[in-house]
Amino acid sequence: MSVEKPGGRLCDGKRASLPGARQFPVIQKMVESMAHLQKEKLRLQQELLTLQEKLSARENEEIAVSVQLQGQVENLKANLLDQAEEISRLRSELGGTDLEKHRNLLAAENERLRQEMKACEGELRALRQQQAPCRACEHVQENGRLQERLAQLQREMEEARAKLSELDLEVQQKTNRLAEVELRLKDSLAEKAQEEERLSRRLRDSQETIASLKSQPQQVKYIIKTVEVESSKAKQALCESQSRNQYLQEQVGMQRQVLKEMEQQLQSSQKTAVQLRAQITMYEAELERAHGQMLEEMQAMEDEKNRAIEEAFSRAQVEMKAVHENLAGVRTNLLTLQPALRTLTNDYNSLKRQVRDFPLLLQETLRSARSEIGQAIEEVNSTNRELLRKYRRELQLRKKCHNELVRLKGNIRVFGRVRPIMREDGEGAEAANAVTFDPDDDAVLHLMHKGKQVSFELDKVFPPRATQEDVFQEVQALVTSCIDGYNVCIFAYGQTGAGKTYTMEGTSANPGINQRALQLLFAEVRSKAADWDYAITVSAAEIYNEALRDLLGKEPQEKLEIKLCPDGSGQLYVPGLTEFRVQSVEDINKVFELGHVNRATECTNLNERSSRSHALLVVTVRGLDRSTGLRTAGKLNLVDLAGSERVGRSGAEGSRLREAQYINKSLSALGDVIYALRSRQGHVPFRNSKLTYLLQDSLSGDSKTLMMVQVSPAEKNSSETLCSLKFAERVRSVELGPVSRKAELVSWPSLEQLEGS
Repeated sequence: MSVEKPGGRLCDGKRASLPGARQFPVIQKMVESMAHLQKEKLRLQQELLTLQEKLSARENEEIAVSVQLQGQVENLKANLLDQAEEISRLRSELGGTDLEKHRNLLAAENERLRQEMKACEGELRALRQQQAPCRACEHVQENGRLQERLAQLQREMEEARAKLSELDLEVQQKTNRLAEVELRLKDSLAEKAQEEERLSRRLRDSQETIASLKSQPQQVKYIIKTVEVESSKAKQALCESQSRNQYLQEQVGMQRQVLKEMEQQLQSSQKTAVQLRAQITMYEAELERAHGQMLEEMQAMEDEKNRAIEEAFSRAQVEMKAVHENLAGVRTNLLTLQPALRTLTNDYNSLKRQVRDFPLLLQETLRSARSEIGQAIEEVNSTNRELLRKYRRELQLRKKCHNELVRLKGNIRVFGRVRPIMREDGEGAEAANAVTFDPDDDAVLHLMHKGKQVSFELDKVFPPRATQEDVFQEVQALVTSCIDGYNVCIFAYGQTGAGKTYTMEGTSANPGINQRALQLLFAEVRSKAADWDYAITVSAAEIYNEALRDLLGKEPQEKLEIKLCPDGSGQLYVPGLTEFRVQSVEDINKVFELGHVNRATECTNLNERSSRSHALLVVTVRGLDRSTGLRTAGKLNLVDLAGSERVGRSGAEGSRLREAQYINKSLSALGDVIYALRSRQGHVPFRNSKLTYLLQDSLSGDSKTLMMVQVSPAEKNSSETLCSLKFAERVRSVELGPVSRKAELVSWPSLEQLEGS
């Protein structure tokens, strides 16, 4: 009995412990349900946030749409005014129930006016083809403006129709979009209500589960109290049950605390849901209000449109009336223009006939004018040829008279020679030709200096193409007068590198004045050999640094002096100057070769072979007429002056600088002598320089003197060329007086006496 009772009790204890064991999966499920509820709460919060964002985005979109609609409404209001005119014009054309009769009358009138205008346009088109259009006609211009206005109104009406259809389509689209937004909002609210219902059901399930859990601990406590311990095993099981019961109580406490927290969270979620419902209600009210405002604005726009259409219709009627009045005026003006048009047509026909006959008249006139002009040109050409012939004849006569006058007055004759442009002159503007010549007068040349043209007149000007033969032909008359007993002096003047030495000496293949003069003298002597006996002697000297040196002597460096002849004639001579008698061209070449070897020349920046001294070739011709006993003595001085130069340009240094200074000093002294002779001063400073002292016989009036001025045509040398030509003009104005012939009648001498003299 005792055994069975504990056993039975023990079995009862085990059966009582089974509900406690079933509490673990229930709690676990409750925990999982609470976690799921937490997740659902979080998801609902996220959905609420998303819904709020969507609502704010939709609100912004609605605001933007409303702003856009307001802008479109403004544009529509602006375009309605333009559309009103077009619609009124269309209504006036299409007619209405109250204006059909008026429209029919206007249509008939328009058709009649259109036919009249077509006829007038045909006449005007024919008139324009015949004659220039009347652009100043006010009625035509008014008609054109009215037609342009009509076309513009038609274009504006079409544009307004297109814009109106676009606006209607856009309003329809906005309405559809608003309906879609409302449907989506209702769907969202329905989903939210379903989610809240589901959460409520879960909450009720949880509450029921919690209530059942609350009732279960009472049974466990009762079992614990009724258990009796009868053995060690029962005690051990009782201890385990107690510990387990304690553990379960702790778990229940924890779950209760969690449940309280979840209830608090559920209450906050319910509050949030209530707030969200309030916001949704507020948003729906705002949407409804915005929709109402939009409908009101659209109704206002429709009213404004109707009012604008009515105003445009009234204005169009007024404008149509004005158009009809203008058309009536145009028709009247066209009727008045018909007589003028006929008059213009007649005038045009007469002008057309004249134009048709004009080419024949023009050809006739041109033929007669050509013949008259040809005759006049032929007469002018013949007159010009005759005048040119007379001018050239008078020019030659003037030159002949001038030369005779110069010979009688004893003027120094001046020839000018221009050398060609050479490679040494360089290239570019500095090497340009600055000297031009007169084609009708060979005594005039022109110099372009600093942009101004300066003209000079000499006795003869040789261009660059002139040859040595051409130059000598002009001076050979002076050379042959030496045989007749006259003193002759030919000297070359000019800047360094201007061609003085080339003109006086030349080359072996093309000799200059010196060698050609001696050859001419030999020819003259041979032609007079039947009646005359001649002796020709040659001397050569140079003035180097104001020192006179003998170029043909044994000691070329020996200085010589200039003295007066002891016979009282007042002539100058040079004691100790070597004289060679020449009888052939070979003798001349030997003399020239010896003189070239001893003469001082150097290279400068301006001339590769610059003469550094004044060279003097003295040719003495003594003759005796065997039949009469007349004896003559003539002297030919051929002078090659050293060139004037600027020290800065020539680059002279040292001894070259000293040579240049002496050369410039002697040429300056020559200028002083020319100035004194020109101004007829009582004292002429011949003794200021060895050059002027040696040329005293040639410049004092007892000699035929010729100066050959040499110039460079290069632009860079225009200043030196100007100075040389001005000096030549001064020399040309000097009068030396008539020249005397050196001849005397003596008894017949022997050949030895002739050679000795």
